[in-house]
Amino acid sequence: MISRVADHSFWVGRYLDRAESTARLLQVTRSLAFDAELTSLECWRPLVTVSGQFPDFSERFGADAVGDGETVQRYMTWSPENPVSIRSSVRSARETARSIREVLSRDIWQATNELFLWFMGEEASARYMQDRDDVFRQVRASTQLCLGLVRSTMLHDAPMDFLWLGVLLERVGQTARILDMHHHMLSGADAHHQILQTALWLSLLRACSGFEAFMRRNHGRVSRGAVVSFLISEVAFPRSLLYCTRSALGVMRRIWPGAASDGALDAIERMAALDAWIVKETNEPAPDDIHPLLTHVVDQVSLVCQAVQHGITGPTAPLEVNTSAQQQ
Repeated sequence: MISRVADHSFWVGRYLDRAESTARLLQVTRSLAFDAELTSLECWRPLVTVSGQFPDFSERFGADAVGDGETVQRYMTWSPENPVSIRSSVRSARETARSIREVLSRDIWQATNELFLWFMGEEASARYMQDRDDVFRQVRASTQLCLGLVRSTMLHDAPMDFLWLGVLLERVGQTARILDMHHHMLSGADAHHQILQTALWLSLLRACSGFEAFMRRNHGRVSRGAVVSFLISEVAFPRSLLYCTRSALGVMRRIWPGAASDGALDAIERMAALDAWIVKETNEPAPDDIHPLLTHVVDQVSLVCQAVQHGITGPTAPLEVNTSAQQQ
């Protein structure tokens, strides 16, 4: 398989999962803004911060605007200059998928293209003004349809492996960012307010579509330790950090089973090290502040993604990076 197809397959997976994750974060933050005892700044600043776009947002709108929910929502939903906005992710997913239509099933292409045409059209814009939660739900449903079609209609060969590797690596970073919102939201609030703590944990579980699974696993008992353990190390939950790192490591070893480029070996070694590190951390008592742990995960996944792309292009070829969105 040529490097262009592998690279673009990898990025289609990342863009689709990124669009879904941004929609999740916007939907949950809106709920917190209405229901939780948090100020507007405490609700909306964490969303911009964990997305990695706080410097760009501050430069464009000013640091004070980070507490303006309308400005933040427009920036994270529609801004073409924001590489992690829903608009940027949906557009990039469609354009990248178009370039590799020969390896995607017709159903995947149609679902991705329909999402793009709907979101960029007048219907989504009008709906956003009337019921933006419905827009976010539609984005989530459409991206989930695309990813479901990947598993059910695409040949389970190298292109699908690269696409799913992109999904898994993006999901590791996004789950870590979602979980880290708790740290940022409580940094200026009453961290000992039990009702607020519980509301935040439940909201973060919903942001990861893990509420029902968590309740079944923990028999309805909500605590900080239980939620942290579930989202980090629950091997049966498909969005936990450990599940995604372990699955990504398995896909990498299937893609590069024997001799591989230096970049591929580096990616596998980094992923194995991160997987082992997460296991080690979860076998010890959870620290009061998990922010450093989550920051480490995000940083390491970014390095793994860079190594994967070096593994795709080979040690002597120029790094082939999609320029339509930056790596997060």
